[in-house]
Amino acid sequence: MSDALADLSAAGVAVWLDDISRQRLVSGSLAKLVEEKHVVGVTSNPTIFAKALEDIDTYSETLTDLKARKVSVDEAIRMVTATDIRDGADLLRPVYDATDGVDGRVSLEVDPRLAHDTTATIAEAKALWWLVDRPNVLIKIPATKAGLPAITAALAEGISVNVTLIFSLERYGEVMEAFVAGVEKAKENGHDLTKLASVASFFVSRVDSEIDKRLDKLGSDEAKALRGKAAIANARLAYRDYEQVFSTDRWKALAEAGAKPQRPLWASTGVKDPAYDDTQYVVELVAPGTVNTMPEATLKAVDDHGVVRGDTITPYYAEAQATLDALAGIGVDYDEVVNLLEKEGVEKFEQSWTELLDSVKKQLSAVDA
Repeated sequence: MSDALADLSAAGVAVWLDDISRQRLVSGSLAKLVEEKHVVGVTSNPTIFAKALEDIDTYSETLTDLKARKVSVDEAIRMVTATDIRDGADLLRPVYDATDGVDGRVSLEVDPRLAHDTTATIAEAKALWWLVDRPNVLIKIPATKAGLPAITAALAEGISVNVTLIFSLERYGEVMEAFVAGVEKAKENGHDLTKLASVASFFVSRVDSEIDKRLDKLGSDEAKALRGKAAIANARLAYRDYEQVFSTDRWKALAEAGAKPQRPLWASTGVKDPAYDDTQYVVELVAPGTVNTMPEATLKAVDDHGVVRGDTITPYYAEAQATLDALAGIGVDYDEVVNLLEKEGVEKFEQSWTELLDSVKKQLSAVDA
């Protein structure tokens, strides 16, 4: 029998799950995915935790204890999410050890309400790193303008980072610069570079969702022919830029000191348009040294009928650039799209965080202390 997820792993793509909850941890669901479906990492975000916290029964004991301690709602969220991330990190610790720290990573997000406050983001990243206290955690920092110096500062402190909400090639270049600068400072500060890790979460499906709306409005045959092509082209060009940055003499000097490159992580890989193949943001983005974080439905789709070829990125750089050029040629403003997506991405996570706050507040009121 073919094993598409094994083929994906063999092609150099780390398979991560874009979901975590107490239920997944206690039921053995996550452990089973690690054991049977080649999952070697986990990502989380405020939306995932807001959904997880709807299961009050699973969290009732923790919430009861927190209520007895009279903690604030914000502190309750920190404790609940940090506990799940810590337990997830412990579950994945054998993977972390077996891969010399490359995989076996679990991500925890900084409060998205701090996305435009550099100082607060740095402080929160340090607090979460201390609170979880596991070497295989990644602290998620958004790739906003304010987030860029926070990325560098966190890495300089020896904190491993997942940079999230990257949509544009320009911003991705800035993220890689922030990463390399952070590793250089970590080296100056005496940190062990072999323990430092980072991924750059480049969002995929949302690019098609926004650009396809604009193409549908244009309605021409040329516009229709470009539907569903922008996101993959954008990601492929991001990988081109990754190859360039991590082949420079500047990076090679850090690699010789033990530093690992910041891997591109394809995020938002669940297909949002039912007209598209539900594995396209996986099978069309295969290249060595990448991560693809998927919801379980996409994992299952790849496992059931995904056909994984070898490298589906590097042979297509010219085609990818031609796609973006064609979009510009019919009036689709790339910069306007990616700037909007970053703004909306932060706002969506802020909304999910607010929902999480409301949910925990209600649940703290409901449990017996």
